[in-house]
Amino acid sequence: MEQSLDYFHEEPLITFALLLAVILIIPLVFEKLRIPGIIGLLVAGIVLGPNGLKLLSSESQIMKLLSDIGLLYLMFVAGLEIDLKQFHQVKFRAAGFGSLTFLIPLITGTAIGRFFGFEWNSAILLGSLLSSHTLMTYPIVSRLGVVRNEAVTVTIGGTIFTDIGALIVLAICVGISRGNFTSTSLFLLLGSLAVYTVVVLFGLDRAGREFFRRSGTDEGNQFLFVLLAVFLAAFGAELIGIEKIVGAFLAGLAVNDVLGESSTKEKVVFVGSVLFIPIFFVDIGLLIDIPAFINSLASIWLCLSIVIGLIVSKFLAAFFTKLLYRYSWSETLTMWSMSLPQVAATLAAALVGNRAGLLSEDVLNSVVVMMLVTVTIAPLITSRSAINLPLPKTQLTSEIFPSKITNDGTSVFTVIVPVSNPQTERYLLEMAALLARHEAGKIVPLSIIFADPYLDVTQLDLAVDRSQQLLETAVALSDELAVTVMPLLRIDDRIAQGITRASQEQKASLILMGWGERAGLRTRLFGSIIDSVFWQAPCPVAVTRILTSPTQIKRILVPIENFTQKVFRQIDFTQILAAASQAQVTLLLTIHQKLSREKKQELQAKMDSLASSFTPAIKVETDMIVDDNFVPMIIDRSNNFDLVVLQSFGHLPNLDGLAVNDLTNRLVKQLTCSVIVLKDRD
Repeated sequence: MEQSLDYFHEEPLITFALLLAVILIIPLVFEKLRIPGIIGLLVAGIVLGPNGLKLLSSESQIMKLLSDIGLLYLMFVAGLEIDLKQFHQVKFRAAGFGSLTFLIPLITGTAIGRFFGFEWNSAILLGSLLSSHTLMTYPIVSRLGVVRNEAVTVTIGGTIFTDIGALIVLAICVGISRGNFTSTSLFLLLGSLAVYTVVVLFGLDRAGREFFRRSGTDEGNQFLFVLLAVFLAAFGAELIGIEKIVGAFLAGLAVNDVLGESSTKEKVVFVGSVLFIPIFFVDIGLLIDIPAFINSLASIWLCLSIVIGLIVSKFLAAFFTKLLYRYSWSETLTMWSMSLPQVAATLAAALVGNRAGLLSEDVLNSVVVMMLVTVTIAPLITSRSAINLPLPKTQLTSEIFPSKITNDGTSVFTVIVPVSNPQTERYLLEMAALLARHEAGKIVPLSIIFADPYLDVTQLDLAVDRSQQLLETAVALSDELAVTVMPLLRIDDRIAQGITRASQEQKASLILMGWGERAGLRTRLFGSIIDSVFWQAPCPVAVTRILTSPTQIKRILVPIENFTQKVFRQIDFTQILAAASQAQVTLLLTIHQKLSREKKQELQAKMDSLASSFTPAIKVETDMIVDDNFVPMIIDRSNNFDLVVLQSFGHLPNLDGLAVNDLTNRLVKQLTCSVIVLKDRD
């Protein structure tokens, strides 16, 4: 039996296959039970580990490798997800809150460690575990439309200070634990860390910009560059004697601005979220000794002190920030709850401290309990406090799809319409014709021939003939629809880049595309054409799934998630479409059941303002529904409408920070009526 288990542990393919099965099935099962998927991964590690079925071992080489990659990836994504633009807007206040929410928990944790007999080095490291936080509740404030509230922005910006501070403390504590650590060596470590930080932040940023400029739109090479940057930064950190997770986090900050919100960033995060980071959490489960865990909870005082110490110290930091910057209680509670979750940096540092012999199994178990408590209560507090935050003051733009000025000084509204499927071509062109006629513009049917280097002359001729047939059909339909048309055939090495380049050359006002089915894992890794066009287009993009002739669309539903500038642009587009098709519009807003009467009145006033922005000829209704389930509500209400106009929700992380949740794709798949998904230029 022992020999069989040893073979099982050392056979990489078996271990890897088992891990894939775990991260594929277990989070889904736990989420069905309304339990965060991260807890499922920890439980799976416990069940399959040394204290359970003994099918996985944290000592196996393949497990060590994958877990270390997951650890680096976790810290890299933590740096990558920090919004540097928001940070620069409130950097001084973010520094104030970041310092408070770092120092107060650090002192509290250190005091707890000393009270329980820890040496100074271990006690300070324990304090650093409490000082950082994970922005797990960001999707909640995004959903409520209050991301631009100053208190929220300050909390997000403060993450930079807490994470960097916690990692510096970790590097120093681990360095001291290795012995022969004098004041001189401490000075050298801090000096080398400062130089290393500057080299990584500025060196990788410049190298990334130059590489991305030279690589153009080659997302594969950009993806590999980002991975190389992570591992080089981690290796460099170890060379100067600090933990490699510090390098991974700094690498995330360094390439943050280079990647922006590109599809390359989406793929980088996706690979980590669905593969390496879950394996890291499974490995944490393998390290949990159930008898020791029960014993540590039996002497519950250490665990209880750590959890209560974290909650109280984070609240004090938010409270002092309230006094300092005169925030409201709703803003204070939101800052507190957003700084509570302890997942990424905390677990990573706890594991490193445990491996270095600085933190006992009792502390590691207590950190796991602290994580479970914070990921449970933080979203609840955030959802109840953030709903009372004032909405951002935004104004309706005059036009989302402005006409482009041509070389001869004339203004032309131009719609690029990529055509590839004869079955959907007519409805797509009808939609484009409605918009173009209303704006006195033109449409450009575009057919892209993929320039495959292995394509022979005969195959190329066939591809050209097919494209010309599509364009001839488009011209005939355009003549029938009485709109100016200018067909365009293009040969390009990438279809998405061909569309975006053509839109630049034609000075397009809008790209109107048909919806294509996502092709599973391959598409998620390498991207669909729609994904690439969304991120690269120089103008707004509208992706359609039209089930009936656009001229037959008489009832349009516009779900409003929150009052950001994107929603106002969504309204602007709907107004053009409704005027062109003489359709009736319903604006639908979901509100939280805990909203105060004053807040509901404020939202109703904003809805009325949106309705009044439509021309008098368009009939507009407003509807506010108390419902926390945004997606099911839209699906249910859409049954009475011909068309739903959505903003692209992008790819939002789940509350456990592990999996990528494609909200837009879920909606489109489940809606039974026609759909338009808008992606505005950033």
